[in-house]
Amino acid sequence: MQKINSFNPVPIEIKIYVPNKPVHAANHRRLLVLAGDAKWARQAAAQCIAPFAHRLWIGDGAPEGDECLPSHKARLWLGRELDALAFNAHAGFDPDAFGAVIGTVRGGGLVLLLTPPLAHWPDYPDPDRARIAQHPHGLQGVSGRFLRRLANIIRYDSELTLVEQGDAVPSLGVPFPPPADPEKRISLTPDQQQAVDALVRVATGHGRRPLVLMSDRGRGKSTALGMAAAQLLLLRSGSRILVTAPRPDAVQALFDQARRLLPASARHGHCLLEGAGEISYRAPDALLHEAAHCDLLLVDEAAAIPLPLLEQFLTKYNRVAFATTEHGYEGAGRGFSLRFPTLLQRLTPHWRRMRLTTPVRWAEGDPVEDFGFHALLLNAEAAADSDLSEATPEACLLERLDRDRLAMDEGLLSELFGLLVQAHYQTRPSDLRHLLDGPDIAIWVLRHRDHVAAVLLAVDEGGFEAGLAKAIWLGQRRPQGHLLAQTLTTHAGFKEAAGMRYCRIMRLAVHPAIQRRGFGSRLVAALVADTERRGRDFVGSSFGATAGLLTFWRRLGLAPVRIGTRREAASGTHSATLLRPLSPKAHGLFDRMRHRFLESLPYLLTDPLQGLEAEVAANLLVGTVLAGVLEEQDRLDLEAFVQGRRDYAGAYLALLRLGYLHAAGGAPLAQIKPLLIKVLQGHAWDDAATLLGLTGRKGVNEALRQAAGSLLVDPKSPRFPV
Repeated sequence: MQKINSFNPVPIEIKIYVPNKPVHAANHRRLLVLAGDAKWARQAAAQCIAPFAHRLWIGDGAPEGDECLPSHKARLWLGRELDALAFNAHAGFDPDAFGAVIGTVRGGGLVLLLTPPLAHWPDYPDPDRARIAQHPHGLQGVSGRFLRRLANIIRYDSELTLVEQGDAVPSLGVPFPPPADPEKRISLTPDQQQAVDALVRVATGHGRRPLVLMSDRGRGKSTALGMAAAQLLLLRSGSRILVTAPRPDAVQALFDQARRLLPASARHGHCLLEGAGEISYRAPDALLHEAAHCDLLLVDEAAAIPLPLLEQFLTKYNRVAFATTEHGYEGAGRGFSLRFPTLLQRLTPHWRRMRLTTPVRWAEGDPVEDFGFHALLLNAEAAADSDLSEATPEACLLERLDRDRLAMDEGLLSELFGLLVQAHYQTRPSDLRHLLDGPDIAIWVLRHRDHVAAVLLAVDEGGFEAGLAKAIWLGQRRPQGHLLAQTLTTHAGFKEAAGMRYCRIMRLAVHPAIQRRGFGSRLVAALVADTERRGRDFVGSSFGATAGLLTFWRRLGLAPVRIGTRREAASGTHSATLLRPLSPKAHGLFDRMRHRFLESLPYLLTDPLQGLEAEVAANLLVGTVLAGVLEEQDRLDLEAFVQGRRDYAGAYLALLRLGYLHAAGGAPLAQIKPLLIKVLQGHAWDDAATLLGLTGRKGVNEALRQAAGSLLVDPKSPRFPV
């Protein structure tokens, strides 16, 4: 890969021309792409951006006095407004940062994108490639498909202005009038007012009727939340409103709007006090550890909060409203809108959904918003349900996609990426770049009449030479990528694991209309056959563990060999590592890994994994080596406990053995849940009562007696494959 050198060694002259007509309608934002040498682009951008009052540079090269941030800090500007933005892609094109920060530019503002010459951009040594490079390929192993597609979109987008070096830079004239004083700008659009009224009703009407507020960016969602919170404090003196979001800065606009309606209020950190009332921010996990009393819980950017946490909010808090961005730069909103209603319908069937559709920050048909949607596939959609109504796994076309062809087939790419967004908890624009450019990635699909029914992404990993493998095991080296090899070597402690060759399943997504019909199984079977044919040692995967997913992967021949002891921030789950051995040497290592995992799991469940969901713990315990058999004294102790002649402590060892025996055999969770939670995980009596939905120690003791009695009647339990 060759670096692009400056092709204009003479002093730079910026030519200016005045367009004959306005670039766009009033309150539309304008997008100007400056493609050429970095020095020329910076100078041209400085001239274009100078007339705007509130401006920001992302990347580098900002004129003296202008604020400049690296792309990884672009989020710091979320919730704020800009008149103009210069995004310098010479310093790296971070799709997540670009998608996030363009939403801060208000209507009438200017977005400047500085790029290398478009013809050379795909081969430019973009620093952002480092994020998806994988050892041993380095930056050279990252392709330019994503940037080639982006350059084509820019070249043929009639709504933006493209200026290539040597062309005249347009004179943009006087910027559009600044917005009204933000202290006075509190008028609402009709749908915002409806949202405010609905939010207040959640707090004042019938309980257990949550509201889900959806919108694209720039629709005034945060304004509606803030004004509803303030209005509730004015209506009911002394109200307590809790606000949560993935980060405190995500609710800054909410607090700003509330304070404008409450001029006498006082802000103290993440709390706004109005008389005896308050609006307070809490981190999502902190909400689960404090008293549930509040008049209203507002959950902002809910799509970025793990679904298990949202479920706990629904069960713990009586009055909750959820708000999220549907086509956001994180790409999670669409999947959220498809999955979350199922949970709501089960727990709170009287829930309500509303959408804010009228743009507030800019006018309808904004070209910058349209460009962001197209370039980053923020509004990518999976195939319609009707397109797949007659699909069967056997009738679908199975193919491994050529990524060069995929990058040029906009319809196929959009449908495929839309399915990934639906299926995975958080899919970001950077995942699109990784999909197209990441080294050693294979994309397998099942297509029905040209529509994507299911997709599987896989990547080759491992195979480190002996010296590097030892350094990884000792913690001295951490080559980029290779999740399975490094996890099993560094965290599980198996030195040989780094030298093994893996095919890791990164994503598996089946269209919601045809799930549980064998589509995923057919894709995995095809991958396993191809991986074995290529002489690799393992097929594996690592994902947030749920009972359903563990059961699915077990059926396909993969078994757990490790469980993470901390919950992942994105999913709220513990990461499980599963493997299926393919080669003779892999079988020996797999047996050792599996035995070690099953040997250590019972001890982990009493301390670092004590909070693991009972369904997940029960699934992982199938086949545990601590099962053994019940001795005669164990049976006598259990009978005495069931009859009330022996207390819990006196029967503890027998209860422990009984629990492991039936968990190892795959007994139904309902049958062993009291034993699992109280005995095997060792929860305190009060905590066990809460988890079991019982009252105090007496209720748990009775549940244990009933469980032990039912298991003693039929001590045999089915053996499940491990």
